[in-house]
Amino acid sequence: MAPPTGTTTTVNDAQDGKMDEACINRFDLVDRRRNVIGLKLQVLHRTIFSYFAPVVDSVNTLHLEPRTFPFQSTISANIRVLPAIRVRRFSDLFQNITHHFEILNAHQRLEVESRLKVYNLPLLIPEKAMLATKVDLADSSVRERMWQFLQESHYVSRHAEIWRQAIDLSQGLEAVHEIALAFMEWIHFNFIYQAGVTEVNTHLEQAFSLRAGVCQDFTHVMLGLCRSIGIPARYASGYLYNGPQDILVGAQGSHAWCEVYLPDVGWIGYDPTNNTLADERYVKVAVGRDYEDVAPIKGIYRGTAHCTMTVDVSVQKID
Repeated sequence: MAPPTGTTTTVNDAQDGKMDEACINRFDLVDRRRNVIGLKLQVLHRTIFSYFAPVVDSVNTLHLEPRTFPFQSTISANIRVLPAIRVRRFSDLFQNITHHFEILNAHQRLEVESRLKVYNLPLLIPEKAMLATKVDLADSSVRERMWQFLQESHYVSRHAEIWRQAIDLSQGLEAVHEIALAFMEWIHFNFIYQAGVTEVNTHLEQAFSLRAGVCQDFTHVMLGLCRSIGIPARYASGYLYNGPQDILVGAQGSHAWCEVYLPDVGWIGYDPTNNTLADERYVKVAVGRDYEDVAPIKGIYRGTAHCTMTVDVSVQKID
């Protein structure tokens, strides 16, 4: 049966239960340990576009609903679009749950709202994975699966200065995990988090030169560092639960971080904005080669260029 007009059906992880390739099922592994307490998070993300004059032929793609990932299970997800329109739901090239809709008639306001509930388990990285080296990444089957995350992408290029910086930072380090931590820490302490100095389409090379930007830019820089020396890295987008201490940057809206492939465990998140691993506080929604693959809302329309956008994001812990 088709979903109601203007919304998608609420789903649970049984519908989209594919785990990341080359990763074991962490829910089976971690739940075997006693006294493991997960974290349930609820996300509200509402975006409103207000146009100064009626627009038509609006075509949009959304990445707002997570599939089940290692350490993260989707409890429920609901996407609402106004004006009410039929929304098509499918999986993209990277297995991200994607929504697509078209509003052909004239309208002056577009509202997109997502409501999510997820259950996250504590991050667990086996010692063997933390000690894995680049030699372990040289296996032909690994290289074949990770090929697209070793190449240039829309916002991440093979740049000589990036390569030289990566060589300097990784000097004397053997473990992929150690190298990723070094890259993350260098970006965190040498780049200034400053909104407005970059734009949504800023390229890696510009952010690297400015030594400033936001989480998207920091993530692109880390992707470039990793890929330049043969470490598979991908872009992750989602949300961040700040908790009562309010010490993390990026919880006020959509957040982004880098994921590095570690043999024997799979993809592990490294957040250069906050200099921390992406643990149970992170809600991962989509992954790809860079921001171009995972933009929460991407679309075009025909009409006035005068438009205001209002974004409201709330991430809360629930029982």
